[in-house]
Amino acid sequence: MKLKGFLKFLFVLALCQSAGAVGSLFTIPAIPEWYAHLQKPSFSPPNWVFAPVWTTLFTLMALAAWQVWMKGLKEPLVRTALASFLAQLALNSLWSFLFFGLRSPFYALLEIFVLWSMILVTILQFLRISKTATLLLAPYLLWVSFACSLNLGIFLLNR
Repeated sequence: MKLKGFLKFLFVLALCQSAGAVGSLFTIPAIPEWYAHLQKPSFSPPNWVFAPVWTTLFTLMALAAWQVWMKGLKEPLVRTALASFLAQLALNSLWSFLFFGLRSPFYALLEIFVLWSMILVTILQFLRISKTATLLLAPYLLWVSFACSLNLGIFLLNR
């Protein structure tokens, strides 16, 4: 891999992990004060699971975006796909703000449907450019699907 390609990867990795860090600014303080006291569905994983899963997912997302970026920004499909990627990344951080920052499972539930849809749009756009990038985003879509059901369960149990 050439240095320029490696630097692009480092940039997109930092961007994705930063989105996770922004989300954690809202998440970490809310866990002991609010989240710990919520009723949760029986399938809710222990709190320690979330950090390694999200770190892994953000890394896979970075690899996927990097694969697409390496096809060249001169390509309109690449620019459109990366714009969708950035939109879903912003929505990812917004979910943390809504759920943990505002402490609103309802607004977070509405938003996670938009996030899930934007991830799907991104996957379909990546598919036109790189099958590898598409496969790298599959675990993310699956985890957000699980998170959606968890969010719904928390909303229903705590309304």
